[in-house]
Amino acid sequence: MINKKQTIIKRALISVFDKTGVLDFALNLSKKNIEILSSGGTAEILRKGGVNVLDVSDYTSFPEIMDGRVKTINPLIEGGILGLRDVHNQDATDNDIKWIDLVICNFYPFSETVSKKDCDLIVALENIDIGGPTMIRSAAKNLGWVTVAVDPNDYSKIIGEINGNGGVSFNTRRKLSSKAFGHTAQYDAIIHGYLKGSGLSQKLSLTYNKHSEMRYGENPHQAAAAYVIPGNSEPNVFNATMHQGKKLSYNNIMDADGALACIKEFEEVACVVVKHANPCGVAIGDDILDVYERAFNADSLSAFGGIIALNRTCTKEAAIAISKVFVEVVLAPDFEQEALEVFKKKKNLRVLELGKFDKRKNKIEVRNVDGGILVQDTDIKTLTRKNLTVVTKKQPTEEDLDTALFTWKVLKHTKSNGILIAKGGTTIGLGAGQVSRVDAVHMALRKGGEAVKGGVLASDAFFPFRDSVDAIKDSEINTIIQPGGSIRDQDVIEACDEYGISMVFTQTRCFKH
Repeated sequence: MINKKQTIIKRALISVFDKTGVLDFALNLSKKNIEILSSGGTAEILRKGGVNVLDVSDYTSFPEIMDGRVKTINPLIEGGILGLRDVHNQDATDNDIKWIDLVICNFYPFSETVSKKDCDLIVALENIDIGGPTMIRSAAKNLGWVTVAVDPNDYSKIIGEINGNGGVSFNTRRKLSSKAFGHTAQYDAIIHGYLKGSGLSQKLSLTYNKHSEMRYGENPHQAAAAYVIPGNSEPNVFNATMHQGKKLSYNNIMDADGALACIKEFEEVACVVVKHANPCGVAIGDDILDVYERAFNADSLSAFGGIIALNRTCTKEAAIAISKVFVEVVLAPDFEQEALEVFKKKKNLRVLELGKFDKRKNKIEVRNVDGGILVQDTDIKTLTRKNLTVVTKKQPTEEDLDTALFTWKVLKHTKSNGILIAKGGTTIGLGAGQVSRVDAVHMALRKGGEAVKGGVLASDAFFPFRDSVDAIKDSEINTIIQPGGSIRDQDVIEACDEYGISMVFTQTRCFKH
């Protein structure tokens, strides 16, 4: 039978890396004449704060050895935590084991350690806590008799019950036990993820911390919350400094993350405008104001209410231009102070400062399906001219090849079926999310209008028929870039030759569903 009665705390073991609030907590325990066991840095802080502490090594009569690797893994500690008070009293008496009723513990910061650039395997292994998880799991298992806390936010709850009722209720012990097992499970998952390295292992564990509750998800009837990778400090939407604006919505975060992913493709000065997860306008150049204006005007109708991403400092001039239209979010590495002053006039505009960010890194992408999940690597493949094969009689110009590579960087962030037309370092027309490729071509042509003349058309997968080429025969588009690989490739090539259009194959596609 599990003891479901209130338990009286007579002895506590405190060993924490995160020492937030621990001194005040221990002082409150001391006022209730609760004996406190501790060790290392925790014991030192408690003593300096006026708390009477019994060292674990003095209690066990066994010193800390092996540079502190072995200190709490001891029968007197584990027995004192794990023993059932109504079953194991004689064992405890025979072996001089004293009951430990409260365990306060948290771990070395493994996730923060391995996220540092200078972390190697030796450093990572040294930051794997062994004694802490052992004590926590022992206490969490014995919830009938023992209270465990891994979060400083729970100290007040425990003290409140001790002060109010003389002990800790079963309901609280059970909740804290569940939280403790979640804590150790997350810790092990992070270690597993680090040690397995790249690739998709036989076992997959995903763990996140809740970042925030949201008003709703994609639609008002859907509940939603944001979760983050523990210890992650990379420049991203969650870690950004939010200078102003309303709380980010589910859709804001999705689109802002998409905009950030796209703009990370470019080393040149660039601007990306995203609407409903698609980059509706992208431009590269030398001046941040110029690229913003070209990106926004690439499809100003779609850009209304969109997300603006810059990869250089947002200047006052760019801020003035952005403020003339309605957008939901502006994100950039940083902002001139004058730019922030301009944005203050648009109080609902979210302004996110991410800090300097680098190219995209490989990570796993997860999709939920009934019965499980699908996992894949992120598409971070970058094409160069060496990847392009000219397959038509007409040769593309140097400028066309540069534009073709530009289109590919944008196209892989576009929902399939995707067709993108661009020229002069600016997107012109986008056809995205269509169920037939030729429909996507027609959409891109319609969006681009007369501006498609002299442009490059990119397709995220091969043309199954020549109808897509037939659709652009009068557009005066110069070049097509596409993967190739269709059984009708020759028909498509012949259509290009017939209309005087150059075409290059990439031998790779960039679907995004």
